[in-house]
Amino acid sequence: MPQPDRPMFTTTADALVIVDFSPRRRRSPRDPRSPLAPRDPGPYRRLLATPGARAFTIGNLLARLPMGMFSVSAVVMIAGTRGSYALAGAVTAAGLAATAVVAPWTARLVDRHGQAKIAVPATALAAMGSLALLLCVRLGAPAWTLFVSYAATATTPNLGGMSRARWAHLLGDEKALHVANSFEQAVDEACFMLGPVLAAFLCTAFFPEAGTLAGVVLLVTGVLVFAAQRSTEPPVQKRGLAKAPFRSPGIPALLSVCLAMGAVFGSMEVVTIAFADTQGHRSAAGVVLALQAAGSCTAGLVYGAIRRTGSAEDRYVWCIAAMTTLLTLPLLAASLTGSLLVLAAALLIAGMATAPTMVTGMTLIQRRTPPGRLNEGMTLAVTGLLGGIACGSAAGGWTVEHISPTAGYGVPITAAATALMTALVSAGRSSTSPPRPATAPRPPQP
Repeated sequence: MPQPDRPMFTTTADALVIVDFSPRRRRSPRDPRSPLAPRDPGPYRRLLATPGARAFTIGNLLARLPMGMFSVSAVVMIAGTRGSYALAGAVTAAGLAATAVVAPWTARLVDRHGQAKIAVPATALAAMGSLALLLCVRLGAPAWTLFVSYAATATTPNLGGMSRARWAHLLGDEKALHVANSFEQAVDEACFMLGPVLAAFLCTAFFPEAGTLAGVVLLVTGVLVFAAQRSTEPPVQKRGLAKAPFRSPGIPALLSVCLAMGAVFGSMEVVTIAFADTQGHRSAAGVVLALQAAGSCTAGLVYGAIRRTGSAEDRYVWCIAAMTTLLTLPLLAASLTGSLLVLAAALLIAGMATAPTMVTGMTLIQRRTPPGRLNEGMTLAVTGLLGGIACGSAAGGWTVEHISPTAGYGVPITAAATALMTALVSAGRSSTSPPRPATAPRPPQP
C-alpha cells in the first residue's frame, strides 16, 4: 500500500512513473517551491461549518421568507375580493400594530421557557389567524372579522432574533459573531426582496389566496425544522435581578434610532410606489424597491467579510451618516431627471448603507441587553422598526398626496437625519458619563 507521505515509484515500458500521495498545499507567493497551503474557506463557509448551523439555518430561511409575503398577499387578496385598497391597508396596519404590542411578550416567553416550547404553539396560533383571514375573505364575512383574524398573526415569533440568539450561544468569538449578524441581516434583506415577488406571482398566476396559503405552509414547516434542532438551542438562563431590556443603559437610545430607521423604510416604500405610478409604471415599483434590498443584501455580506476598525459605537454613527448622505441620491434622481430607471440605480446605491447600519445596531443591542433576555431585547428593536414603518408610511403618504411624490423623498432623508442626531447625542452622553465602579464602594471602617 502506498504511504500518504511518500511517493510511489513504478515503471511503464521504458518510463519511470512517480506518484505523489502527499496532501497539496498552496504555495507562498514569495517562494514558488514551498508546499501548497490550504485554501481559506471564507468567513461565511466557516460560519456555516459550525456544528448544527446549517440545519437551523435551513429552517430559519423557510420560516422567514413568508415575512415578506403575508402583507402583500393580504392586500392583493382583500383588494381583489372586496375592491377596496383602503380596507386592505387598514387590515394590514391593524396587524402591524398588534405585532408591535404582542411581539415583545412572545419574545419574553421565549427567553423564559425556551425557543421550541414557545415558538411552535405561537406559530400555530399565527397560522390559524392567516387561515381564518383566508376563509373570511373567501366566504364574504363581515369586515371586522378580517381585522380580528389578521391581528391573531401577531403571535408569529421573531425568527431573526432567535437565530441571532443561537449564533451568540454557539460563537464565542466577537469577529465570528459579527459575521453571523451580517449573514442574518443579508437573509432579512433577501427575504423581504424575494417574498413580495413570490407573493405577487402566486396571487396573480393561480388564485388570490395562493400567496397566503403558501406563506402558512412555509412558516409552519420552517419553524418545525428550526425548533427540532435542539442541540443548537440556547439554554434558558435564570434572569435573577436582571433589568428589563428597555431599562438597560443605552437601549432606549438605540430603540429611538430604530424608530427613525423604520420611518426611512416605510416612507421610501410609499413614495417609490407613488412616483412609479405618476410615471405610468406602477407595476415596476416592486422591482425598483427590490433593487434597494439587493444593494443592502450585497453590502451586508461584504460588511461581514471585511476587517472592522474602531468601536461599534463609532461605526454606528458613521454608518448612519453614510445612509443619510446616500439617501439624497433618490431625491436628486427624482427631481433632476424624473426617470424611473435613474431612480432605480439611485436606490440600489442608497440601499448599500442599510445593512451595515442594521448589523452594527443589532450588535450594540446584543451587547447592552441583560443576559437571559436577548430575544426580548432584539424583538424590541424590531418593534421600534415596525412603529417607525407605520409612521413613515403615514408621513410619506401625506407628503405625496399634498405636495408631490418627488418631495416625498425628503421624508426618508429627514428620518435618517433624526436617527443620526439621536446616535450623536447618545454617543456624546456615553463618552462624557463617568465609568461605573466594578464593585460597590465599601463603607468606611472605624
